[in-house]
Order: sequence, then C-alpha cells, then structure tokens
Amino acid sequence: MGSKLLSDTVWESDPELFDIIKSEKQRQRKGLEMIASENFTSTAVLNCLGSCLTNKYAEGYPGARYYGGTQCVDKIELMCQKRGLEVFNLLPEEWGVNVQPYSGSPANFAVYTALVEPHGRIMGLDLPDGGHLTHGFFTLNKKISATSIFFESMPYKVNPTTGLIDYEALLNTARLFKPKLIIAGVSCYSRYLDYKKFRDICNDVGAMLMADMAHVSGLVAAGVIPSPFEYCDIVTTTTHKTLRGPRAGVIFYRKGFKTNSKGEKLPYDYESRINQAVFPGLQGGPHENAIAAIATTFKQAKTQEFKEYAEQIVKNARRLSAGLQEKGYKVVTGGTDVHMLLLDLSSAGISGAKAEYILEEISIACNKNTIPGDKSALNPSGIRLGTPALTTRGLKENDIDQVTAFIDRALKLGKRIGEKSGPKLVDFKKAVHDSELSSEVKVLRDEVETFSEKFFIPGFEGY
Repeated sequence: MGSKLLSDTVWESDPELFDIIKSEKQRQRKGLEMIASENFTSTAVLNCLGSCLTNKYAEGYPGARYYGGTQCVDKIELMCQKRGLEVFNLLPEEWGVNVQPYSGSPANFAVYTALVEPHGRIMGLDLPDGGHLTHGFFTLNKKISATSIFFESMPYKVNPTTGLIDYEALLNTARLFKPKLIIAGVSCYSRYLDYKKFRDICNDVGAMLMADMAHVSGLVAAGVIPSPFEYCDIVTTTTHKTLRGPRAGVIFYRKGFKTNSKGEKLPYDYESRINQAVFPGLQGGPHENAIAAIATTFKQAKTQEFKEYAEQIVKNARRLSAGLQEKGYKVVTGGTDVHMLLLDLSSAGISGAKAEYILEEISIACNKNTIPGDKSALNPSGIRLGTPALTTRGLKENDIDQVTAFIDRALKLGKRIGEKSGPKLVDFKKAVHDSELSSEVKVLRDEVETFSEKFFIPGFEGY
C-alpha cells in the first residue's frame, strides 16, 4: 500500500496553503504585471521545475560528481551548456558556461570571488542611477550589499540632466580607482549600453569587463539589441526576465587565448576559477530541475516565435514611453531602447511609493524606483515599468495605449487622494480605502481586471 503522504496533491494534503496559491494565481490573472524583472514562464519550464529531477543530488560537474547515479543529470547539464552557447552564437572553443548558479546575485558574487578576490576593487553603476545591488551598492552609513562588504566598490554615475551613463566620468574615476573589474549592467536603465566604450575604458586601466545582462538577455538572444559578448570577458545573466525561463543564473566566460600589451598570447584562466567559486566555493548541489528548465528555455529562445516576442516587447515599451510622454509625464533619458522605462514623477504631484500603491490597488503591479538625484530608495521619485509579462500575455501596441490610459488615470487619482491625505504614505494608504475617492479606485480596478481577463494565457489554467 502506497504512502498517502507521498501521493496526495497539495490541494488534498494542504488546502490552507493551496488557497493562498490560488489567490496568487487569480492576482496574476486579473492584474497587469508591469514589474520589469517578472514574466510568465512556459508550461515546459514548469514541467521541468516540478519533475523528478528535484530529487537528485549532484554536487560537482558532469563527469566529476561527488555522488553516483548522475548519468541522466550529466546529460541534461551538458545539453544546457551546449544550448546556452548556441542561443548566443558563441563558439565552444572561445566561450564556456556555468549553468549552476541558483540566481543572478549568486552568479555575480561567484565571479567576484573567483576573479577579483576579497577586498579587490570593482566598479558598477550606482543603484540610484539604475544599477543593481550586487554591483557594489553601499550608502554613507551602511554597506548594503555583500559585494560592498567583501569587495571595495566605487560606483559610476549617469549624467543628472540626460540620465545617460557618463562614460567620460567613468574613465576618469577608473583611472584614479584602478578597479580590477568593471560591470556593464543595469537594473533600471532604458538605453543600450555601449560595450565598446566599456571595453576601451577597461583596456585603459587594465580591468576585466563583466556584463550583467540579466534584464536584457532575452533581447540579446533574439538579436533585438546589441550583444555584450564581442567586448566582454565575463557575461552573467538571470534566466527569468526577458528570457522567460526559471528563476536561475548563468555565467559565461571566455576561453582560449588573449593578447597582452606586449603582444604576447596568454591563456584565459577564468574557467577553473569560476567553476571552483560556484562549487564548492559558494554553493552545494546544483538544482538540476532548474538546469533542465534553463535548457528548454534556451531551446525556446532559438525559435522565430521567440524572436517576434522579443521584438514586440521593445515595441510595447516604446509605445508605453511615448504615450506617457504625450500625457505630460517625464521619462528618464527621454525614452527606451529595451523592455522598460523609468517614469520621473517629481513634477507629477505624487511620489514613487504612492504611485506604486495606487497602481497596485487598481491591479497594476510595478515598483517604486529611484531617479537620478534621489536620496532615498524607500521614498523615491519614480516608478519602473516593464513590458515582458504583458507581451507574453499577447498585448500589442493598441492594447498598450489602454494600459497607458489606466496608468494616467490612476496617477491623477492618486494625486487627488494625496492632496487630501497629506504627505505620509500611511495616511495615503488609508485614504485610498476610506476617502470619498475610494469608489473611483474600485471602478478603475474593475475596468483593469476586466481588460486583463481578455489576455488569459492558454495553458495557464494549472497552478
């Protein structure tokens, strides 16, 4: 007789938990997901994540495991590596890839651990200017990210007027700071990165160049935006944003030979150092179910359908940017080349935190975000908006026009509520529900949810 504990479904064995899962499913179905780092993954990816592969422990690498019984997961991991190189058009004699990082942050930390070493110097785009925590963020009073605790970090900035990266200032700072590694990567920056300029700066100061393409890797794979691989030594990425795969991370590293300033050919020594930093340095057994999901994600990203999807992401983001500017809002950098934009609300009469809240109350999910010049990440002046998830659900430019109208109405409604409630967020939240304007919030929410229901993803019926 089989074990009931093993065979029961979650809805049979844990209905309390299942009710919460169902609620989250309804939230995703009824709302418009505009968080730039989120997406809806495929049924095939979900199949892999919920497969028997989650049972297998496989410390080490294919052909060199610390456990037996790995013949099947070895094939999967090698397949994933091969597909990872193919999707970005990389030659195996020139590039290698580690697919074991649990996510993007561990992937970045593994690179620093391997190549920079403790207290070595790194430079990344400052968080308030659109960079990421793992690029070395710290404040005057506190080292926020572990990357600023274990490594010496110096941020570079954007031009406060244009919102664009100031490459000349980056070069001048790098000449003084002398970093071992410079990171070309963003979390909220809506323009192409000039990887050649980054490469020239790195050559000038003798630094390695790492691209963190976590946000844009799907667009790179589809050939929609410039690729970092021509100029970089290391490229890291997550696999769940524009790539539309599982929550995981990947590290690409150069192989073969490089030419030094004396014209001598020297071998790259990244492979063994990075592999050892990932395991056994920072991680234990790899999540082979996630690695299988990455493998099928890479396969999907090679298709014409995915290329058209990536192209539509950018079309939708540009339409959203143009529409908001037509309604009088300021977009940092004046537009977007990618999947997201940063909306500057400093002159719109509503803070980023209040904007995030009122939008969530009408079933549009986004995130408050600093704009250049902001002093507080908890009370910023902007919101970040992205189109990957909306595009997955099938929205096109005309649909984005309707989304733009919803956002505009919500922000104007939020401004009116804020004028009555005062400056404090806690009072604003109370007024959203308790003021005479709360009925307008409900009407707008009902309109958004009715609109969202039209874009139900086939095959998304499960949990």
